[in-house]
Amino acid sequence: MFRKKPAVQEVLFIPGKLSDFIPEDHVLKRVNRVLDLSWLDEEMRGHYHDSLGRPCIEPERAVRLMLAGFLHGVVEDRRLMREAQVNIAYRWFAGYDLDSALPDHSSLTRIRQRWGEEKFREIFERTVKMCADAGMVGGDMVHCDATLVRANVSWESLVATYVEQSIQANPREEADNTEAEMKEDSPILKGIKRKVKGKVKKRSRTDPEASMATSSNKIRLEPTYKQHTAVDDLAGIVVDVEVTTGETNEGSQLMNQLERVEATTGKKPKVITCDRTYGSANNYLALEQQGIEALIPPQKAGRPTSNFPLCRFAYDAKNQVVRCPAGKILTRAHRSNKGWFYQAKRCDCASCRLRQQCVPASCRSRIVLILDGYCALVRARRKKAQGWDDDCVNAYKRHRYQVEGVHGEAKTVHGMRRAVRRGTCNMRIQSYLTNAAINLKRLASHAHGRLTGTYSRLHRVLRRLIIRIFQQMSPYQVNCLCMSLN
Repeated sequence: MFRKKPAVQEVLFIPGKLSDFIPEDHVLKRVNRVLDLSWLDEEMRGHYHDSLGRPCIEPERAVRLMLAGFLHGVVEDRRLMREAQVNIAYRWFAGYDLDSALPDHSSLTRIRQRWGEEKFREIFERTVKMCADAGMVGGDMVHCDATLVRANVSWESLVATYVEQSIQANPREEADNTEAEMKEDSPILKGIKRKVKGKVKKRSRTDPEASMATSSNKIRLEPTYKQHTAVDDLAGIVVDVEVTTGETNEGSQLMNQLERVEATTGKKPKVITCDRTYGSANNYLALEQQGIEALIPPQKAGRPTSNFPLCRFAYDAKNQVVRCPAGKILTRAHRSNKGWFYQAKRCDCASCRLRQQCVPASCRSRIVLILDGYCALVRARRKKAQGWDDDCVNAYKRHRYQVEGVHGEAKTVHGMRRAVRRGTCNMRIQSYLTNAAINLKRLASHAHGRLTGTYSRLHRVLRRLIIRIFQQMSPYQVNCLCMSLN
């Protein structure tokens, strides 16, 4: 039978609490059980005046609003406040009633500017310590990696650095050609490119702090930032995160990152896993000196040339000399930023039978560069060539889905694929909140699983107790008990 339902009539009062309308397995409800921001109001009191100005937004409510957005991938302030208008879960998580006025989206921007990036890093570090207190941070093995994050700029904002400098140096009457010079395909820019020697760098006029970088030579350069992440092996907790420009070499950030990990967790890692870009001689040497096992594939020796490669030369670190394939001695010549240059004598190379295979045609004697930590690099290459054992292979496999999985989760679920705002400071705040949300999700799942396990263990104990009681009772007592329960 077809029957049309009457139109829905709006009600003025809603029975019950807001939490009654939110499912128990909702991510905000689960995170709310483990999140503690009661310390935030007192620490932020110094950023506000006691009697002057309008009443501020409570710091805990502001952070809860931001975390609610990052947990759902809503990272833009305007979109976040529009979602909070209609989503009761957002309101309940941030501490607002249905009839409470939500703050304007610009208020969140001013809060970030007033607090600075250090306060948001403290929020992130608090989540790491909460996970450590819950037993989710082992501290023995840490996986480190970096990923590129697209800057929030357009392609039209990219200009060549030397073009902008030449425009500033030119007279004012030549400003008519400015728009044409800014375009990459313009004939004016092509003419300048032919005259300029060296590598031409581009940068964005709207976000100069972003730099051009790419993760593969098959992908074009893009204005990016780089997030350096360290993940603990036990439960996948992000224990450290840092943001730099896209052109920063991630290998140069490794030792500083390990110092921050030790300061945050209070534990010194025993094993470090990284990809090949971290396999430099300086990193191997520094890790050996600190007694940390480095599961890092070493970088390749370089492209083969017609001359003898460096591996054919024997380096004596004790006497600081190098012996060539013909047995001649190369001594220290001069210092560079990466190591020492060792040079052979001209008379030795002139009469050497291997000169054509060793010395380039443009040189009179052979010169080789011995990097700082070269011995540690040779030991790492020898260990990799002999083959890692099963423990090392399994540990490096965990590196792929631990830290690279965190990067994929942050970009796919939490809006980390592209920067929301411009500038390194704003990018760091976005990174801190994103990884704090990831840690809170893992902490909530751990607490929920621990609670479920407690209930299941209690259920098993009660079940055994009831069975034992029934076994000690007579059939007549069992019948009487069942009749009384009915």
